[in-house]
Amino acid sequence: MAKLLSRQDNHILVTAALPYANGSIHIGHLLEYISTDIFVRALRLLNKDVLYICADDTHGTPIQVNAMKQGVSPRELILKSHKEHYRDLTAFEVSFDNFYLTDSPENQELVYYIYNEALKKGLIYKKEVEQLYCEYDKMFLPDRLVRGTCPVCGAESQYGDVCEKCGAVYNATDLINPKCAICGAKPVIKKSNNYFFKLSALSNELKDWLLSNPQLPKEIVNSMMTWINKGLKDWAISRPKPYFGFPIPNDPNNFFYVWFDAPIGYIASTKNYCDKHGRNFEDYWKSDRAKIIHVIGKDITYFHFLFWPALLISGGFSLPYAEVVHGFVNINGEKMSKSRGTFITASRFLSSKVDPEFLRFYFAVNLSRKLSDINLDFEDFKEKINSNLIGNIANFSYRVLSFTNKNFNSEITDFEFKNMQEEVLKLADEVVDAYLDFNLSLAVKKILEISDIGNKFFQDNAPWKMIKDRSRFEEAHRVVSFTVGIVKILSILLKPILPNYSRQLEVQLGCSDELNFSDINFNLPNKRIGKAKIVIRKLDKEFDEFLEKNHLNKGNNREVEKMDNFSKVDLRVAVVKEVSDHPNADKLYVLKIGLGDEERQLVAGLKKYYKPEELIGKHIIIVANLKHAKLRGVESQGMLLAADNGEAVKVLEAPNSRPGSSVFVEGIEKTPVKELNLDEFLALGLKTISKQAVYLDKPLRTDEEIIRVDMPDGSKIR
Repeated sequence: MAKLLSRQDNHILVTAALPYANGSIHIGHLLEYISTDIFVRALRLLNKDVLYICADDTHGTPIQVNAMKQGVSPRELILKSHKEHYRDLTAFEVSFDNFYLTDSPENQELVYYIYNEALKKGLIYKKEVEQLYCEYDKMFLPDRLVRGTCPVCGAESQYGDVCEKCGAVYNATDLINPKCAICGAKPVIKKSNNYFFKLSALSNELKDWLLSNPQLPKEIVNSMMTWINKGLKDWAISRPKPYFGFPIPNDPNNFFYVWFDAPIGYIASTKNYCDKHGRNFEDYWKSDRAKIIHVIGKDITYFHFLFWPALLISGGFSLPYAEVVHGFVNINGEKMSKSRGTFITASRFLSSKVDPEFLRFYFAVNLSRKLSDINLDFEDFKEKINSNLIGNIANFSYRVLSFTNKNFNSEITDFEFKNMQEEVLKLADEVVDAYLDFNLSLAVKKILEISDIGNKFFQDNAPWKMIKDRSRFEEAHRVVSFTVGIVKILSILLKPILPNYSRQLEVQLGCSDELNFSDINFNLPNKRIGKAKIVIRKLDKEFDEFLEKNHLNKGNNREVEKMDNFSKVDLRVAVVKEVSDHPNADKLYVLKIGLGDEERQLVAGLKKYYKPEELIGKHIIIVANLKHAKLRGVESQGMLLAADNGEAVKVLEAPNSRPGSSVFVEGIEKTPVKELNLDEFLALGLKTISKQAVYLDKPLRTDEEIIRVDMPDGSKIR
């Protein structure tokens, strides 16, 4: 993937996905809004023309139903939710330029404009369709009020529009065993008239945008191209009343589906900001020089990489320059769960009295542009804060400044440590570049390296010893002044992540004006610092008590899980990169495989069943911790899995999963042994049932999909 932004890029609009105004902000939301805020703050420190735009997503039947339950109007509900969202997000220092509502006059105006433009282009039509209807609640059910089993991967409790496990998009009527999410009743199918958008008519334009844009994640582009090549389905953009939303022009019985008007809220929120500040929103949304960057979760990629750009094309608006996609937040290695107590809202986290900036730091430590989940492990959280942030950066800064206060009357002297200064400034440049690339983990890594340099320099020179010798007093002053310069640079580099902590460091440094990235140097304006203060402290017993009280200690929130021999096995997804003939065996291949961050070699007896070109690129399943063995003189570092019925052999595949992904069985905790022998693995008795790879009648799966293989029931997997 190409670098996201350069130092020369300037006219930039950044959005985070719109939170739904029917629930509280939780830790998963915070990952997106905080990480985007860090990125935007860094751009501001480079004096970029940048806007951070967001809005509450306010339409749809769930809002209407919830308002009815609470005895308030939908408008009252969304305003209450909007106030709560803004309160929680600003508590974590999220600094939107505009945080608006999709239920706004600007959004309605733009929704009608884009709809009419699409209508002129022949992209809108109306037809009768079958929809799920709840006879108990007397209403057609929108996609988010239906739950059932995904028709593609078999994942249970999925919504009626998209599977969060495999990413498949489907009609609610395709769900297996659908149920009304309001009352739990089984809905019936009824006919209604819906408006459709001809998504298929824009396949070529979407393909051009996807393939010509180096800023889009390659794995997402490949996934979208699969959908395009299969043939895109036209998109239902309306829902019958009762529905809370904008009515279709000239048809009061139908309303725009929430996924039609919600993303248009990006433009509407921009327009609202520009109208208030004497600017033109078209300078961002209809301008070749503007760069639009969306930050989204991996669960809404289909909408943001296909539906949304199609709407922009039909309305004559600019297409996104980049889409930054992140994974989910897990808690102590597990998915957030209300039943297990690991569904953590922003307000619940704030009740711990932990400095909200600690979460900003932890997310930054763990987030790059890779499409992977973030694990909020509270033991690791405490370690990273206490060791890296407090023990390294904060303690160094306080130690240096307080030493200067005490021994040099808070005064700074001139110094020159040319090589050290150049090294620090080079690392600082790399930090800025990492911010520009949305690689927050790299930025933190480089910041810690700078702090390490300062700590080591201070410790090695031991100025507390030097000042005892009057002949070395000035030398000690130069040493300490240099480390004060490092504190200044750290305060600037940390500002996107820890804005409040950095502001307080600036005060202690005696910097009256706010510093930005152009001030990354060793100059202090008035040669005198302020009084050093301890700003942040280590997490202690109070935090441990919060974890205990909220059952967030590692393992306390976990259901008792079955432990058996399967837990010893480390099954992972691997991609086949090369296939060659075995030099000493006619029936064997030697495969080069990739496991994400690791490459290996396997020997496999597949020559009778596959040509080399049929294997290359496949995402296969391997036993990663199988004892390495030499097969006819060539080492095999693991074993791939295939189903065998005595006549045919087919390898197990996970086409939608990333190399390195774990393969597991739900309900069995994985605690792999370092080395597994072949007999132990074969004793598990893996087999096929209903074209699925199963263990004890439970399917093998990754986070993205169930492992399937087109073989008869009872085929052995080995």
